[in-house]
Amino acid sequence: MSRNFSDTGSRKEHVKITSESKPGFLERLSETSGGMLMGLVTFLLSFYLLFTNEGRALRTAKSLDEGLSLVIPLDSIHSVSQQNEGRLVHLAGSLSTSKPLFDPSYGLSIQAVKLKRNVEMYQWVEYEDSTEYEENGEIKKETKYSYNTEWKSEVVNSRNFDREIGHKNPSAMAVESFTAVSPNVQVGSFVLSKGLVDKIDDFKQLSLSNLEDPHADVTRGGDYFYHSENPRRPEVGDLRVSFFYAGLSGDDPHLGSADKVTVIARQRGDQLVPYHTKSGDVLQILYPGDLSVEEVFQKEHESNTVKTWALRAAGWLAMFVGISLMTRIFYTLESHSTGEKNKCWTAALPMMQETNQHYHIRDEDTIFYRSAELLYI
Repeated sequence: MSRNFSDTGSRKEHVKITSESKPGFLERLSETSGGMLMGLVTFLLSFYLLFTNEGRALRTAKSLDEGLSLVIPLDSIHSVSQQNEGRLVHLAGSLSTSKPLFDPSYGLSIQAVKLKRNVEMYQWVEYEDSTEYEENGEIKKETKYSYNTEWKSEVVNSRNFDREIGHKNPSAMAVESFTAVSPNVQVGSFVLSKGLVDKIDDFKQLSLSNLEDPHADVTRGGDYFYHSENPRRPEVGDLRVSFFYAGLSGDDPHLGSADKVTVIARQRGDQLVPYHTKSGDVLQILYPGDLSVEEVFQKEHESNTVKTWALRAAGWLAMFVGISLMTRIFYTLESHSTGEKNKCWTAALPMMQETNQHYHIRDEDTIFYRSAELLYI
């Protein structure tokens, strides 16, 4: 019997305020000097990234053009021709594996290339939101910590929390996640290399609606197995397990027919292995579906273009960050010089006011004496 359970989380909050004295000129200069060195390293790395990326893009494009000019489409995937030994070949067909993949702990099996068990634990998670402000010559930092219970596939170490009391998580999961991979994956009569099998990673969640509860302490709800006394109100430490598969390799009454893939690789006997181009690249390509040679290489060129521009953007960003870090020292020196000038003007202002007052009195005395002289005359 399948039941759907809604997650109910609890949230707690507290605020922590810390303060520290405002850093002096030498301290800020030391920090910006370290930042300037880091900026120089980042700036040089950006040049290296941009330079190597352009070479990689050109090399990949040449390798793809070379592969397109040499590839041979196979007439049949069910027979191995010795004439194509060592050559780059193109084929498309359905995936097949010799044996189904099992998870005996939950009574589950599927004819697929990969089966992934994903285990999540109900845990406390800490979030923080910080705000800095200046008060009485000190820099204060107000941090708001909030805690919520959530399903997480990784163990959250509560020892790193600001307040572990009341938010303690288990140190490990009683059930572990894992991914099972079929040892023998074929397309027709050809066995795929490990590199090609690694490219089969389009995981889909497996429906558990046709399965029964495997144990008395395990409850099925939707597409999850719950290790919980009350899945509607889970407690910290409870587990839920879901399954995913990639590369359906046999006809299934609930999932449909086997997945089709298109492969371009070097033929070595009945195996499909990497092909090394003259440019130094490796060609072993796999795409889902039935694609022509032209469609495959067009996708590869598009992928190369996207990767090239992504790395260019990363290089330009690294260059901008490097320049910003290197020029921060000038801002520190300028702000210190401006501060010193302001101090001098502040100190000189009372003296200037006193001098102006003195000159004003002397001027009044001069006017008085001159008036007396006129009266006398």
